[in-house]
Amino acid sequence: MAMENLRQLFKDNLNTDFITAVLSNPRQKGHVSKVRVRPLMKGGMLFFQLEEQKGTQAFHRNLNAEETCEELMQYMEEMKQMQMETRRFFFSILVSKKGKVTIKKKAQTGTVKEVDFSHDRKKRYILKEGTKIPFLVDLGVMTEEGKIIKSRFDKFRQINRFLEFIEDVLPQLPGDREITILDFGCGKSYLTFAIYYYLHELKGYDIRIIGMDLKADVIRRCNELSKKYGYQKLKFLEGNIADYTGVNAVDMVVTLHACDTATDFALAKAVEWNAKVILSVPCCQHELNGQIQNDILKPVLKYGLIKERMAALITDALRAEYLEGQGYETQILEFIDMEHTPKNILIRGIKNGQRQSMEAVERCEEALHVSPTLKHLLETVHGVEMKE
Repeated sequence: MAMENLRQLFKDNLNTDFITAVLSNPRQKGHVSKVRVRPLMKGGMLFFQLEEQKGTQAFHRNLNAEETCEELMQYMEEMKQMQMETRRFFFSILVSKKGKVTIKKKAQTGTVKEVDFSHDRKKRYILKEGTKIPFLVDLGVMTEEGKIIKSRFDKFRQINRFLEFIEDVLPQLPGDREITILDFGCGKSYLTFAIYYYLHELKGYDIRIIGMDLKADVIRRCNELSKKYGYQKLKFLEGNIADYTGVNAVDMVVTLHACDTATDFALAKAVEWNAKVILSVPCCQHELNGQIQNDILKPVLKYGLIKERMAALITDALRAEYLEGQGYETQILEFIDMEHTPKNILIRGIKNGQRQSMEAVERCEEALHVSPTLKHLLETVHGVEMKE
């Protein structure tokens, strides 16, 4: 009966009021990772374009409403979540392993949205081109007229890409109370302001965001801008996340380009706070480069550049595994195309309470002769060794 309710939801909303849908979080890796749906008009008839993301490739099909409904039902047997937006409502849909369907419905705020039915349209950005967004103007990404400054388009694209990750995790966040988000290493806070604007201004969530950085001048400037926009629950603090005790629990921890082991301290703090969502883009992973040793790999590790890159990738893979050991479902995703920045790995952790065994991870550590900081920090958090 639960899936039939979902079928009826699709039938009721696959019409001219439909704006978009995103299906994500597949149950099995290696298949379709995401599906986007949008409406279009061809020959005066309504169709829906389904975009399947497989690895780095995207495949498109145009189907009528009935065909789209059946395709979405099949996709939802493989996907754990979906967000669907119409002119008047926003739906969050979760499907459990046992097939239980949870549907949350929220009315759109502000003016009634319009639907773009054009076939060849520009990429849909969450933050719209042509709409003046004050913080993007002050941060030098947008003009007063709402146009993206050509030299800053990569930054605009990066911000929107990150908001897509936020969009994906919306079903994991509570909708009936204040949400607390902590952003460590916020810097000039392009993404911090974007998160607040998207969740509070566009989606109507009750949120509190704390941005942290070690640079006093940056923090001062960000607080000035936050006050200017009237963002009452967006505050910036100077300091290190490892020493911060201002909250007892956090719903989401964001850490972007925290250098070397600073990422580990942020991840450990997120686990200590029992954060539901972790989004981390690591930077400058030097620690394991000085530790890694393996006789079998010696012929390739003798090349400094190769060793450095391997050590960085192994560092992030182990970080993801340690989070799995703490009850998180983790993924390592591409944050932005390599051509724009080499720091393009995002570690996403969603708390599911299912702690994975660390036996295989321990064998890997022994084989490589490595002892990462995050492992020891998590042992300190729980007062026990990370063993099952």
